[in-house]
Amino acid sequence: MSTITLIFIAVALAMDAFAVALAAGVMLHPVNKRQLFRLGFHFGLFQGMMPVLGWVAGLSIQNLISNIDHWIAFGLLTYVGGKMIHEALNPDNERSKTDPTRGKTMIMLAIATSIDALAVGLSLAVIGVSILTPAVVIGITAAILTVIGMLLGGRIGQIWGKRVEIVGGIILIGIGVNILYQHLWV
Repeated sequence: MSTITLIFIAVALAMDAFAVALAAGVMLHPVNKRQLFRLGFHFGLFQGMMPVLGWVAGLSIQNLISNIDHWIAFGLLTYVGGKMIHEALNPDNERSKTDPTRGKTMIMLAIATSIDALAVGLSLAVIGVSILTPAVVIGITAAILTVIGMLLGGRIGQIWGKRVEIVGGIILIGIGVNILYQHLWV
């Protein structure tokens, strides 16, 4: 696999992570260094691990995963996006705002944004590509784009506030719907 092909794959896989990080940055504004590190590290880790898991699994579970992966991603993104919209519309919830860089929410987002990387790992196993270099490049690319997305989202959130949180939630739900559309109708 050429370096350019690998970079294009890594950037394409990281686009969901970037969009989710953008929405997280909007929600958190201002974003602190710990939040940047947590989300960037975990998104990068999951994006790097999923191709390895897919590669190791090879063809044996490809059919099982391909039948439900899009539903899992859709469900997780819709849940988190809906929660963001609810919190933005509920002024009494100001103190209890969920930090998407912590706990179950972060893990759900990391899984939802990295399921496609699992399929890439399966594909790389089929064509006989070694997984180490692609996994590292995919993970680092996702981490970098996650941090950029959060920083950009934090700036947007400072300027436009709660309205952008609602848009961020809608974007997450839209990503979930797009994943579902891509798997079911394209």
